[in-house]
Amino acid sequence: MKKYLPALVAGFGAGVLHVVPLTKSLTCCLVIPIAAFIAIMLDQRANNLTGEYELKKGAMLGLLTGIFAALFGSFFDLFITFVTKNNDIITAFNELNSVLDSFPVPNHIKEEVINLMQSVVESIKETGFSALYALSVIFNNFIVNSIFGVIGGIVGTKILNARNS
Repeated sequence: MKKYLPALVAGFGAGVLHVVPLTKSLTCCLVIPIAAFIAIMLDQRANNLTGEYELKKGAMLGLLTGIFAALFGSFFDLFITFVTKNNDIITAFNELNSVLDSFPVPNHIKEEVINLMQSVVESIKETGFSALYALSVIFNNFIVNSIFGVIGGIVGTKILNARNS
């Protein structure tokens, strides 16, 4: 468990920032890589490592940080949606028609998309939960956060190794 603690701590911090309105839009490309870098620094200090940090270890720690951030971020997002019965999907739903009109797709597909999103919005407004919304949030967070966690781990390892040499 001790070897996963830096990724858990940094992932939790990134997961919390995932639901803060100002940092929500920066989570994937800024917060997750910085959290991976922080996890590498925490691991380096916890294990008293002074030499070169392995690139593979940095990438794995970044991946774990991204996974933990996805877990915590998804949980907090779904919990806040459940409690408040409101989220960004409900706010943006009114503009969906104008966005769909700009795509060159048949009208029956546009209607299906609108009906599907309408059912998600109604479900969230009534119960605070939508299985489709939950699945899409979890899937999206795991994929995106894992990718940017690995990127942050690799870049963070390179920065730390350059700084230590």
